[in-house]
Amino acid sequence: MFTGIVEEMGRVSAMEEKTDAIRLTVRALRVLEDASVGDSISVNGVCVTVTDRSASSFSADIMPETIKATTLKELGRDDPVNLERAIQAGGRYGGHFVTGHVDGTGKIVRTVLKGNARYLDIEASRDVLSGLVQKGSVAVDGTSLTVFRVGDRSFTISLIPHTAEQTILGRKDVGDKVNIECDVLQKYIRKQKKTIEKPPTQTLTYEALRENGFIH
Repeated sequence: MFTGIVEEMGRVSAMEEKTDAIRLTVRALRVLEDASVGDSISVNGVCVTVTDRSASSFSADIMPETIKATTLKELGRDDPVNLERAIQAGGRYGGHFVTGHVDGTGKIVRTVLKGNARYLDIEASRDVLSGLVQKGSVAVDGTSLTVFRVGDRSFTISLIPHTAEQTILGRKDVGDKVNIECDVLQKYIRKQKKTIEKPPTQTLTYEALRENGFIH
């Protein structure tokens, strides 16, 4: 579990392709201060497990489902990535609950500067958009942000100068792809609502009671 508060931008040092998998190696500093093999680190919003580490880098194995569902497969050597360690009990909590399980990818279709803010319109699937609410939370490439607008084909977020400077989102432009994770609390509410509203699969009838042995 993460907060969406990016700790540092690392750099990809290697992308080793294997059969239906990728071994990703990232140069970093801060997230390695107390990292051990087996720990979780968010890379562009994707929860990966540290399988090897040195004083200046860590490696993680990216499985087929993650390759298919996220933008990690498009990374190249020296590309910057957002990094965050998992939540530590007792620490400050500044973002929102982020699981690192990406719901889908989106594409930036428009950028607009307004005052000190940079607005991004991100095109996404209907399934992703249905999990967003105006003024709710969303993680974009692992960065906790507020949803300013939800449309039929896209949603809008805003970057303050600090976020633009400290995360890779400040370097993104029209046409670039991003990882999107909807607020997990919103997803649980949607699931519960669907369960409650789901009509019964079978009407209680004389024939149904007889078929299930209640009457003869």
